[in-house]
Amino acid sequence: MKDLIFGAIGILFGITMTKSQAISWFRILEMFRLESFHMFGIIGTAVLLGIPIVQWMKRSGMKSLDGQSVTIKILPLRPLRHLLAGTVFGLGWALAGACPGPLFVLVGNGYAFVIVVIAGAVLGTWCYAKVRDWLPH
Repeated sequence: MKDLIFGAIGILFGITMTKSQAISWFRILEMFRLESFHMFGIIGTAVLLGIPIVQWMKRSGMKSLDGQSVTIKILPLRPLRHLLAGTVFGLGWALAGACPGPLFVLVGNGYAFVIVVIAGAVLGTWCYAKVRDWLPH
């Protein structure tokens, strides 16, 4: 049953990303060139919806599908580490033309070459796990 729920959420996410044009490299380019409000509107809407939803989840004592309490762990601010991570993330986003979420939606829309980008993201994640203890705190 969980697989059906996750599958339905994934399909809904894919349809939303496709219909909103959030998977369009052209829309992403417009955003980085500050030529259009479109992507900023999508991101802003997600943030404005996410804040009350997360607060509601915390206050209601919501449980996950596994029955565990949903908790939010506040991590300490590490400016140098976060600046480095944000730079790597941004460079990857610019090179790929998409952030990680839409990559799977792009594959679902028939852009098979994005599998190479997903493989690179997985390899990058694996490399990070190997070197994270030596990165600046």
